[in-house]
Amino acid sequence: MDQESIRLNKYISAAGVCSRREADRLIENGSVTILRSGEDREVLAQVGERVCPGDRVFVNGKEVAAEKQEKLYYMLNKPKGIICTGDRHISNNIIDYAGLSQYISYAGRLDRDSTGLVLLTNDGELNDMIMRASNYHEKEYIVKVDKVLTPEFIIAMQNGMEIVLDDDRHLTNEIGKKGRRKGTIVRTRPCRVRRLNKKEFSIILTQGFNRQIRRMCLSKGYSVLEIKRVRIMNLLLGDLKEGAMRPLTDEEITEMRRLAVKPGTDRRVINNKGR
Repeated sequence: MDQESIRLNKYISAAGVCSRREADRLIENGSVTILRSGEDREVLAQVGERVCPGDRVFVNGKEVAAEKQEKLYYMLNKPKGIICTGDRHISNNIIDYAGLSQYISYAGRLDRDSTGLVLLTNDGELNDMIMRASNYHEKEYIVKVDKVLTPEFIIAMQNGMEIVLDDDRHLTNEIGKKGRRKGTIVRTRPCRVRRLNKKEFSIILTQGFNRQIRRMCLSKGYSVLEIKRVRIMNLLLGDLKEGAMRPLTDEEITEMRRLAVKPGTDRRVINNKGR
């Protein structure tokens, strides 16, 4: 193997297109092609492939190059209806909503109906470090539910619980009573939960299962009415208006990089109130 070759997902991430995980999804979806050096036609890429000097890589038909470029860091207050996906064929995708001409991805997926803080960046390595669950980086949410909160509910959320992931990626081969494939059962990590009023609470997570908060609440008989993310690590949403976006300050970027390489939680925050 050529010592100068690089894994395809790392190459795409280094080009600022998206994280390595999202790159693997793009590859699996057939959105990535490679034109090998000396060949005359592109071929569909496969997960795990490597890129060698002279190879050209295309994502959704557009060539990308893993070369040094200006790093971009933006904070977006995602409104309802915007979808956290890098697939620009999907309407209301977050990339088109941001309106940036450069390749950019997001750290911290929110579902369509949730609002709040999303980090937009072309720094693929940083994106990976922030999103890797094994690093235990904190993300804080304000959640409104349909019923009055009980002490038992708060304790259950804090202690962690079993939830079922039934999205396509987590379906098992086992068939349930209704003839559908069963989802994967996972246990959530212990977390910090604080009651804010009768039907609203804050929760700090260090992992991000698909629709995790909604599934946790549903398992205890509660329906979620609103979810708003207000913090990712040291970044605070503050008074940034819904739908608005701003570049991060140098101070925020420096502190975020410092925290990203240190597994575990760190509650130091920088308040962007008034910006």
